[in-house]
Amino acid sequence: MIREQEVYRIGKIGKPHGINGELTFYFEDDVFDRVETEYLVLDIEGILVPFFMEEYRFRSEETALVKFCDVDTQEEARRLTGCSVFFPRALTPRESDSCSYCELIGFEVVDDASGALIGKLTMIDDSTLNTLFEVQPLQGDTLLLPAPDEFIKEVDVAKRVLRLHVPDGILNM
Repeated sequence: MIREQEVYRIGKIGKPHGINGELTFYFEDDVFDRVETEYLVLDIEGILVPFFMEEYRFRSEETALVKFCDVDTQEEARRLTGCSVFFPRALTPRESDSCSYCELIGFEVVDDASGALIGKLTMIDDSTLNTLFEVQPLQGDTLLLPAPDEFIKEVDVAKRVLRLHVPDGILNM
């Protein structure tokens, strides 16, 4: 059984493409192309299931067409529409201490200055010039924290902890 902490979300399955089981895959991280892998993990009604890829091809910088083994009709493909797609953390390359934003979702966020746990990273908004981390604290409302590269002090992938410089007063807002 694949556990949630063993994978991270990289995208979502869209509509079928054609009649032979091919699907549109909207991805946020192209790690599946950078790493030798035979499968992706799909969330099927809360259960993480590996799906082996026969082939894929890029349509744009954010979409690919993917054909999974044993998904051979439009009807079979349609059942996968809307499923979240995950990638195994164990297959992610570790040449350096860097990792993609997608990998950080679910990490605990710790204030670098005080060492205090702020909460869990639930979303990253990098659609604008100023990246924001959405953090769910143990109690209270969701926080939006600025996340320029210089504010990220440490990423401990093994412990799933992100140490972040938090500007003075932002947690009291």
